[in-house]
Amino acid sequence: MPEGHTIHRLAADHEQWFGGRRVRASSPQGKFSDGAGLVDGQVLECAEARGKHLFLGFGEAVGWIHIHLGLFGKYALGTGVVPPPTETVRLRLTGPGGYADLRGPTTCALITDAEKASIHARLGPDPLRSADTGEKAWARISRSRTTIAALLLDQKVIAGVGNVYRAEVLFRHGVDPYREGRSLSRGEWDAMWADLVLLMREGVRLNRIDTVRPEHMPEAMGRAPRVDDHGGEVYVYRRATLPCHICGTEIRTADLSARNLFWCPSCQPRA
Repeated sequence: MPEGHTIHRLAADHEQWFGGRRVRASSPQGKFSDGAGLVDGQVLECAEARGKHLFLGFGEAVGWIHIHLGLFGKYALGTGVVPPPTETVRLRLTGPGGYADLRGPTTCALITDAEKASIHARLGPDPLRSADTGEKAWARISRSRTTIAALLLDQKVIAGVGNVYRAEVLFRHGVDPYREGRSLSRGEWDAMWADLVLLMREGVRLNRIDTVRPEHMPEAMGRAPRVDDHGGEVYVYRRATLPCHICGTEIRTADLSARNLFWCPSCQPRA
């Protein structure tokens, strides 16, 4: 499932390519034909991201396209000649700046301002929104007996963090993923929130996830670079049974909150 930085990048791309201009909309697959018909020929007024939710605004008369990619959704954006649509495309937008094809999302629906506000209300703070802070998340984490690893994936606690950022921020701060939320100090949480803001902003800028500090990069350590379809350098994610970059201990994995958890038992010791 794409993490929050991907959705914020998509919002920026929509603003750049379609913002303030009339778009053509269609649903080659047919599952969003009615919504596409209402959007076709309208001006895209804005594009917003909240956690893993993308909202495309077409004014009060039309409303918002709400998109959640889920586990299988994918976006293809391009410029130049628009390729013939395939029957898997749920929504196609075209305009002077290019085209965007949406396939396989969990959600693609036309919603009202009130429905959009309801979605916002059930989400935790988003590290990529400058107006959000970690205060609301801390209020829940500091009272919770749930593991911090599970809390980080709960979109009602914090919006936009997925499996990669969860594993990596816990490693970077030496936090055992099985610690109860209420066992964290305020200083530990503030440091983790600030780190998520930094890491996820870099994710938007680079369009990939890099979490390894300069002193632990391949060129600094004389090790081979990571080869993985998720992109950049990481400490523990998808590195089960491999040695930790820092201490050499074997990276472990386990199932937690229906996702694979990765951690180093030496660098993230039990409290």
